[in-house]
Amino acid sequence: MLIKRPSNGIDLPFPSEITPRAIVESRRAFMQKVALGAVAGTGLMEMLSREAFAQNAATKLAAKSNSAYVLADKQTPYKDATTYNNFYEFGTDKESPARYAKSLKTRPWTVRIEGEVNKPMTLDIDSLLKLATLEERVYRLRCVEGWSMVIPWIGYSFAEIIKKVEPTSNAKYVEFVTLADKESMNGLRRPVLDWPYTEGLRIDEANHPLTLLTFGMYGEVLPNQNGAPVRLIVPWKYGFKSAKSIVAIRFVKEQPRTSWNRAAPSEYGFFSNVNPQVDHPRWSQASERRIGEDGFFTKKRPTLMFNGYEQQVASLYRGMDLKKFY
Repeated sequence: MLIKRPSNGIDLPFPSEITPRAIVESRRAFMQKVALGAVAGTGLMEMLSREAFAQNAATKLAAKSNSAYVLADKQTPYKDATTYNNFYEFGTDKESPARYAKSLKTRPWTVRIEGEVNKPMTLDIDSLLKLATLEERVYRLRCVEGWSMVIPWIGYSFAEIIKKVEPTSNAKYVEFVTLADKESMNGLRRPVLDWPYTEGLRIDEANHPLTLLTFGMYGEVLPNQNGAPVRLIVPWKYGFKSAKSIVAIRFVKEQPRTSWNRAAPSEYGFFSNVNPQVDHPRWSQASERRIGEDGFFTKKRPTLMFNGYEQQVASLYRGMDLKKFY
């Protein structure tokens, strides 16, 4: 390789090679803490992990903690929550999203809100962030595969969007459409699902205060592998119901076909509420393994009905046969 030298013979770095001052200072401060023994053991490993992700352009996201949505459960370590993911657009292995999602470009980003609404609109990510007051909520996350996490999310109730666009009386369901970009999403090369990934909620589910339009976690903007820049969190349903990297929100009259329901209707129902009494054909739903706490040889913990949110959401399904409408 030919290396060009400046005419004055002095080697100077290109601007792209210069580490920004903020990063240099943050690294220096971090190393001073290490030298002073301020962190140790598992705390050190957690801090190192956060530091590594911070160097990959993680941005702080200010939000006030909502005391109505806190848990006694121990929060899942940041490293586990950001490296053990299902995001098939970047591969089917749990480690693939963290490895490949760096190619996802989250700005500019717009979300179309359309369908049976009086005020359809297209909002960029900054407008969405400013639409309502951001708050931090600690929710349980339960995967249909039998594992769970506890994560501090940042966002606001999706009901704020509903209020803004004014659905018509024809709007019975909400469909969420996610990004399908073959250039940045290597997983789209495999026909695992019918892309783009879509999900849906009944409008009363979407309007429930627990349903969170989410922009961040652990005090920072969402990492790409966790559904940046905007995703949904529906904590009483299995994780696949919480659409990631949303590009369109449609208010519709008929129940939308969702990606997993189209792929395997006998395995993935439209509602997909967490229910320890209704097993998936391949996984028992009676118990779960908490990522970051429970090892493979640890006895699994019992799964709670509606993932522990029964008191808040059970009334949505009063009179329904939850084994039939799984």
